[in-house]
Amino acid sequence: MCGLCGIAFSTRSGRTVDAHVLVRMRDTMTHRGPDDCGVFTDGRVGLAHRRLSIIDVAGGHQPMADDSGSLHIVYNGEIYNHPDLRAALERRGHRYRTRCDTETILRLYQEDGPRAVEHLQGMFAFAIWDRRREELFLARDRLGEKPLYYVQASDGSLYFASEIKALLAAGATSPQLNYDALPDYLANRAPSGADTLFVGVRRLLPGHTLRWRDGTLETRPYWDMTFARTDDRNRSESDLIAEFGERFTESVRMRLMSDVPLGVFLSGGIDSASIAATMSRLVNEPIKTFSVGFVEQEANELRHARTVAETYGTDHHEVVVSAAEFFDALPTLVWHEDEPLGHAASVPLFFVARLARDHVKVVLTGEGSDELLAGYGRYAKTLYNVRFGAHYDRLVPAAVRRAVRRAVEQLPRGSFPRRKLERSFLCVAPDLTSIYFDNFAVFPRGLQAELLSPATKERIADADPYRVVREHWERTNAGTLLDRLLYVDIKTYLHELLMKQDQMSMAASIESRVPFLEHQLVEFTAGLPARLKLQGSTTKRILRDSMKGVLPPSILTRPKMGFPVPVGSWFRGRWSGVMTELVLGERASQRGIFDREVVRRLVGEHVAGRVQHTERLWALINFELWLRRFVDGEENVRMSSAPRGAAVRTDDRIAPLLA
Repeated sequence: MCGLCGIAFSTRSGRTVDAHVLVRMRDTMTHRGPDDCGVFTDGRVGLAHRRLSIIDVAGGHQPMADDSGSLHIVYNGEIYNHPDLRAALERRGHRYRTRCDTETILRLYQEDGPRAVEHLQGMFAFAIWDRRREELFLARDRLGEKPLYYVQASDGSLYFASEIKALLAAGATSPQLNYDALPDYLANRAPSGADTLFVGVRRLLPGHTLRWRDGTLETRPYWDMTFARTDDRNRSESDLIAEFGERFTESVRMRLMSDVPLGVFLSGGIDSASIAATMSRLVNEPIKTFSVGFVEQEANELRHARTVAETYGTDHHEVVVSAAEFFDALPTLVWHEDEPLGHAASVPLFFVARLARDHVKVVLTGEGSDELLAGYGRYAKTLYNVRFGAHYDRLVPAAVRRAVRRAVEQLPRGSFPRRKLERSFLCVAPDLTSIYFDNFAVFPRGLQAELLSPATKERIADADPYRVVREHWERTNAGTLLDRLLYVDIKTYLHELLMKQDQMSMAASIESRVPFLEHQLVEFTAGLPARLKLQGSTTKRILRDSMKGVLPPSILTRPKMGFPVPVGSWFRGRWSGVMTELVLGERASQRGIFDREVVRRLVGEHVAGRVQHTERLWALINFELWLRRFVDGEENVRMSSAPRGAAVRTDDRIAPLLA
């Protein structure tokens, strides 16, 4: 992992790059690369880099130039097929000066230009300045494991960086709320496409490249996920399961490439357990595993992680997080994320990353499996509701359907039967927007219409919170409803999870690698029959079948739990003041973004235990913290309602937390 940034001024701007500005951008990301740093300027263009040294610790300084000095690169990531690419390049006459994969990208670009990206296996974001062509080339990995943001100024000049805060440090844009992205954030936990919550700041999409030449910018896709069927007509399921296991093992093996110690984030679920089991077979010494839990027993799943650790004899480490530690860290982690934390699990992820930092520099994680192999319960529920909803609407008279809906609405608000029935085909139209997008949104369209103030609704002019996901829905060649759902989530929801994984591990200055997202494994799995992903209520069937006899039965058959974080109960108890101050306080109310009475209703219903609004309140709390830190420019926040001794701070200078 590293941090990169750069500036390319157009001739129209009449400007040259100031190295001091590059250094200021670069050093906002010191956490991404505490081992080394560098800067390069060439008149109108400049590059800068922070390095976390993983491969060729001594020889991989960046920015790196080719032998002629005409190409300069800054790069973040790992190229796992680097040894094979190097061997091929050396056969073509290239003579390496280092052992690092950065040089491989540079030399491959010499040979193939922008098409070099098609040969890379791994996670990456990089920028190459071609002095001879006066052209800047940016690229991002296929699934979006590594971040890359940019701003194009009105004169065509380009600013880019691994983190948005570096763009702000350069004055590329002023920190203002992008109202057009707000409905997307409220529904989906984060903006789903190229836009961010900052006006003018965009992300280079996964699987895309960007070419800039004197103010002219062009982005292009170089990869997309296809669901062309794996050639299984003459192959048994057992053959396909065996091949999946072989491909997964190879993906784990490739991610063991390192000159520094490695470990595994171990949750006790099937994904991380499969990685730990596979990794244990590939190395001679006990692997290092790291787990996190909470003091509250209902949110403590460490016993499952211990089962896996004991089975494979790992060198196991744990950390238990208290509510005070959680809330103390929260605003700082919003600063690291650059946008509101979409998931409460981001906070414990940081704590386990900080724990791992004392023992390793690289960890393997289980992200991506759920979107690839239909691991979430919402997939089976959606298939069920669509199938039976179509029959229900066709066969049951409208008057009867209305009566059933009224009967459900008569049930106590927030009760278990009502919560289940009102989200089923009995009360929700079986179209995709209603039964899937709205049904699993944090704030669905109807609730957003209540939540947003008249002034906000006027500004966003009926913005569609599902515009991006609809575009992906129309674009895919997936032939089944399940595969279409998976494609949309891989393009949108997975991106937010990967940014969480990247930024929380980088906050602790360690690198995370994701074996399930080796793109060749993704392509193979996409083309499998749907029944090998989801069969009835059995999720991730092919993974479970490939791990039979390998994982303990208690882990193999364990249902999907997610990562439990007890924020809902905290909001009802000692920490309710933090919640109410952030979402009902004067500062939040004076912004005029949300309807105060609707927010008050959500808080009241949650605190009283009538309705569970945990995810909605989490979204509002993090949004306010983000506004305070970035838009208001407030570096330190101390909330009067926080329990004594639990100051909440938003700057990155929390020495005890990051020590």
